[in-house]
Amino acid sequence: MGKSMVPRRLFFTKGVGRHKERLTSFEMALRDAGIAAQNLVRVSSIFPPQAKLIPRKEGLKYLSPGEVVFAVVAENSTREPHRLVASSIGVAIPTDHDTYGYLSEHHSFGEAEEQAGDYAEELAAEMLATTLDVDFDPDKSWDEKKEIYRISNKIVRTANVTQTAIGDKHGLWTTVLAAAVLIFE
Repeated sequence: MGKSMVPRRLFFTKGVGRHKERLTSFEMALRDAGIAAQNLVRVSSIFPPQAKLIPRKEGLKYLSPGEVVFAVVAENSTREPHRLVASSIGVAIPTDHDTYGYLSEHHSFGEAEEQAGDYAEELAAEMLATTLDVDFDPDKSWDEKKEIYRISNKIVRTANVTQTAIGDKHGLWTTVLAAAVLIFE
């Protein structure tokens, strides 16, 4: 297997689902994200060397119903009316494409989309920065750290995909999902 198991592409997707059953609300979130017809295997958070981040629309074309698909997944659920839930995947891609990057998962309550997304992005960037020996102060703001990462020329890009939703007012399960789907072709 070896090298054939290193993904060449990945794409971000997200979704939200609501239903009286928690599992079905998760299924609805998968459908909204376009990945309900696949058998997902959750993996940890390495952005593979030489991998390319592609748009969701392009990535979905590589998937087949029933296929076993590896993904980094963040999910969160509530059945509390009006409760804000968030799930986010952050990514930090190194300048050197022969080096691996990081993906991070974040799930929270009460965080707006931008706040949750920034947090996930920052997590991924910090993990990458520590492996690349980028000198930074973890107590600095995300904006200050982004500038340090940019100046270091070791981290080329950070981004996130985030899904938020407000708990259904009638108490249905509300599930949010964010995922980075790995493609081997």
